[in-house]
Amino acid sequence: MTTPEILIDDDAAVRIVTLNRPEVRNAIDMPLRIALAAALEAADADPKVRAIVLTGAGRAFCSGGDIATMERTPEAQAMERVQLAQRVIRAIWNTPKPVIAAVEGSAFGAGAALAAACDRIVAARDARFATTFVNVGLAGDMGVYASLPTRIGVARTRQMLLMAQPIDAATAAEWGLVDALAEAGAARDAAIADAHTLAGRPAEALRVMKEMLARSPQLHPLEILDREASHQARLFDTDDFAEGVAAFREKRTANFGPRQGVRS
Repeated sequence: MTTPEILIDDDAAVRIVTLNRPEVRNAIDMPLRIALAAALEAADADPKVRAIVLTGAGRAFCSGGDIATMERTPEAQAMERVQLAQRVIRAIWNTPKPVIAAVEGSAFGAGAALAAACDRIVAARDARFATTFVNVGLAGDMGVYASLPTRIGVARTRQMLLMAQPIDAATAAEWGLVDALAEAGAARDAAIADAHTLAGRPAEALRVMKEMLARSPQLHPLEILDREASHQARLFDTDDFAEGVAAFREKRTANFGPRQGVRS
């Protein structure tokens, strides 16, 4: 599945997807967005993969869209380009598997949106984030109006979008944009370690968490209660739940294997 634009590595049950255009700080052109979406969809479809790490080659996570490949475009034609970018975010949000962004260097524009769409962001302490769409007359896509307000609130999202000024990793962590900090050069390894932790957890429970967190903001609180109850009751009749209870009683670590899950 590795292409010139995307590198794919497997570390046991963790799939590592690397944006591979370091000469332009992993700026996203058309081939990269197509290859990235395909790589994420393939990771979702592979039963051996239980967690995904998304990172960039070289000194940057992603500097945003590749402006050198952009030009004034009729709306209908531009829609095709934009929807290819949205396909990447749909792949992250649609997979029940946790997706962790490992951010070194800059995550600007589409790069910031890409990281924010992930379930967890591990950033190097010298990383920087900025939503720079307005600098080229654009307003932003790739889920930025869903993921950023969810992470940092509407007020901070508004200022990031309007002012387009970089924030450092410490500020991003304080705001909730970044979930964990690592030393410079160590974000990838830290993200992979977190991915292994998640890969060892019950996959169906993680799927429910991801789905509920995505849907709950649009639901009435009483409907949330009903959905919680439905999912929780179903999970009581799973191999993973039985294994978790048995491990507790036997005072051992639970083994949530890839062949376990909801009974048919």
